[in-house]
Amino acid sequence: MKLTLGFSTCPNDTFMFDAMVHHKIDTEGLDFEVFMADVEELNKKAFSSNIDITKLSFYAYVFVSSMYQLLDSGSALGYKNGPLLIGKKSYFPEEIESLKVAIPGKYTTANLLFRNKFPNAQNIKEYVFSDIENIVLSGEANVGVIIHENRFTYESKGLKKIIDLGEDWEESTGKAIPLGGIVIKRELPFELKKAVERVLRRSIEFAFQNPEESLGFIKKHAQELNDEVIKKHINLYVNQFSVSLGETGREAIGILFKKALENKVIKKLPKNIFIN
Repeated sequence: MKLTLGFSTCPNDTFMFDAMVHHKIDTEGLDFEVFMADVEELNKKAFSSNIDITKLSFYAYVFVSSMYQLLDSGSALGYKNGPLLIGKKSYFPEEIESLKVAIPGKYTTANLLFRNKFPNAQNIKEYVFSDIENIVLSGEANVGVIIHENRFTYESKGLKKIIDLGEDWEESTGKAIPLGGIVIKRELPFELKKAVERVLRRSIEFAFQNPEESLGFIKKHAQELNDEVIKKHINLYVNQFSVSLGETGREAIGILFKKALENKVIKKLPKNIFIN
């Protein structure tokens, strides 16, 4: 059976999905038609429900929860790996809400964490995540919320960290930061959804056991080709939560949604979000 599958070009995703899409493991008879894009493009594609399985920001999931459920494997949660607010100079927290802010997409969890921290910010504009450093350097925005590889490159470009939105989340909740997950259409048969879950977990475990196997696929699509940056990126975003959310991961996701509801960033909580 062939299923459509969307994930980003970032090293953490290509690392996890390589064995699955290239049949380096048992896929239980499943084939995948792959669509690769920036995470915000994936978010928007899910709104039309025309893809079977896809990477999705947890913020975006709120808007498509009636159509999709979260798989237990493939999520990006962790500690000290959240988005950073950066600028050419430092600002006091009370100044932030009056500044021009560049974000990596309206429906990204990075934007959700920023809005949770600065709910009254108004002058916000969306950009492709990889452009934000240059947007701030050019003065088009005063500050920017950066994700992915840019965590490792902003300092070399002369930019400064203003606040680590991930650390702020950890300090206020004591929980891992839920960034993105892998979702599958609700309408698909239960056994098929569980098969996809097993295959993805197998793919991630294979990647951990054979880290060099996916390097060619990773470099073909990565924004940053430096081996050390790629390694740091994978180590930061792929971990035990990626293999299985477990109760700890599920609890962190639930708290993210509850906080967003309390801060009036979302209007209602998604229900029945996991397959089991």
